Order: sequence, then C-alpha cells, then structure tokens
Amino acid sequence: MSMEMGNGTTVQEFTLEGFPAIQHLGQVLFLVYLLAYLASIVGNAVIATITCVDSQLHTPMYLFLSTFSFFECCFISAVIPKLLVIFLLGKQTISFLACFIQAFVFVFVGAAGFLLIAVMSLDRYVAICKSLHYPTIMNLKTCFLLVTACLALAFPLITGTVVTVSQLSFCGPHVIPHFFCDIGPLIHLSCSDTRSVEMLAFVLALFILLTSLIITIIAYSNIVVTIVQLPSAKEKKKAFSPCSSHLIVLSLMYGSSVFIYVKPRQKNRLDSNKEAALVNTVVTPLLNPVIYTLWNKQVHWPLREAMCRMKR
Repeated sequence: MSMEMGNGTTVQEFTLEGFPAIQHLGQVLFLVYLLAYLASIVGNAVIATITCVDSQLHTPMYLFLSTFSFFECCFISAVIPKLLVIFLLGKQTISFLACFIQAFVFVFVGAAGFLLIAVMSLDRYVAICKSLHYPTIMNLKTCFLLVTACLALAFPLITGTVVTVSQLSFCGPHVIPHFFCDIGPLIHLSCSDTRSVEMLAFVLALFILLTSLIITIIAYSNIVVTIVQLPSAKEKKKAFSPCSSHLIVLSLMYGSSVFIYVKPRQKNRLDSNKEAALVNTVVTPLLNPVIYTLWNKQVHWPLREAMCRMKR
C-alpha cells in the first residue's frame, strides 16, 4: 500500500472504510444501492434525452433542466459504482490517482451543479418578473453561454484545490473514513501542515455555495414580490408552480452540502458527514427526476407527451 521513500513512506493507494458497522449486509446493500443508482440514472437520462430529441422542449427551462440531469448522472457515477464494488466484492482499496480523479469529478460536477442551480433561478426570475422580455433575454445562445460559464468558473477553482491537496505529503495512515474520496477526508489523512489547505477548501466551498445561494435568494425574493402582486389566486399558483420543485431540490442540495463542506476544520465530524453525503450522492439525485417531473405539471406533461410520441 505504500512505497519506501527516504525516512518515511508515501501512500500509493487508499482504503475506503465505507460503512464498517453494516458491512456484513454487503449483498443486501449492493442490491439497494444498485437499484437506487439505476433508478437515478434512468430518471435523469430520460429527462435529458427527451429534452434533446423533442424540438418542442428546446426552451431555456428544459435546456437547463436537461443539463442539470446530465450533471446529476455524472455526479453519482463518480461515487456509486465504487461503493457497489465495496459492498459486493469487499474491495475497498483505490489507487492514489483514481482517488484524486474521483474527488475532482465529484467536486467539479457538484460545484458546476450549484452554479447551474443559480442560473435556473435567474431563468425563473426573468420568466416571471420580465415575462415580456423573456424570449429576447433568455434565448438558446444565452443559455449555452450561461452553462459554459458555470463550467468555466468551476473548473479552475476545483482543479487548483484538488491539485494542491494532491501535492500534500501522505505518509500514512491510508484509511479514508468515508465511502468515497472527498477533499475533507483526504486533507485529514495528510501528514503535512494542512491549515492553509483547509482554509482554501473552506473558502472555495463558501464561495461556491454563497454565490449560488445569494443569486437564488435575490431571484426568488423578486419572484415572490411579483407573484404576490398578481390579481388572482389561479395566476399566482400557475406562476409559482415551476418554482416549487426547484425550491425543494435547492433545500436538499444546500442542506447536505453546507453540513459537509462549510466548516473550516475538516478533522471534525467526518463520521456524521457520511450520512449527509449519502443524501447528497444517492437520495437527492434519485428524488430530483421525481420532483421535477411529477410535482411540476409544466415539466411533467410535455415530457409525457414526448414519451408518447417516441413510442408511436
């Protein structure tokens, strides 16, 4: 697991602790998480695919929703397959390179997803508060630029942080007290002075989450003001309908992510982070397609019509 180097050792692979208390239920957990993973992938893939193939759904809201669904597929695929291997085969080791690749993909897609959530909030703001100008402001070219901006902003920030963490000294122990490679547990394992890196990771998480949250709060504050001023209850309900599912997804994502990442000391509460990470990596991506399609008629009915046309 390590190679001699001078007077110390450098870790060549890590061991993912997983869930040792329930490891004896490996086959049962494998089946449960496999079904959850497949359901999440299928649900998000259906949204993304139908939106792409049906020209009637080539609108900003559906473009953002399909992009978010694609991000979700990438997000859970960075984590769950390895967890399934742990449950089924008990193979808990992961190479140094694979560990940092997993950490990078997980954090990068997650950060881009939060920025996209803010963009989706802006889209709802323009649609409701600037409805007459919506087709001009939020055209497909603008949507493409906004999605690109999310990726372009997240990439250098996450790359810099992950590269910085990878350059720390890892001389043992090699057991990660988590079920996947994440920045916090990796910093915790380093035998270097990690105070500056911990602060960097904290500031980065704070910047991504606060930027997304502030934009979302401002957008929805204006949305609420506009909806309250509508003359009839029917109009208010119609205007707020596409926002309700978005707010539910926001609550799930922000709640678990703030608990995991927004604290300056990564050496605290790693065990409790596992439960929050499960919500973040399994529950939320599984619920998102359900929330966006079944609880939002403006999304549900066009998708249903598109599926019927594809069956003909």
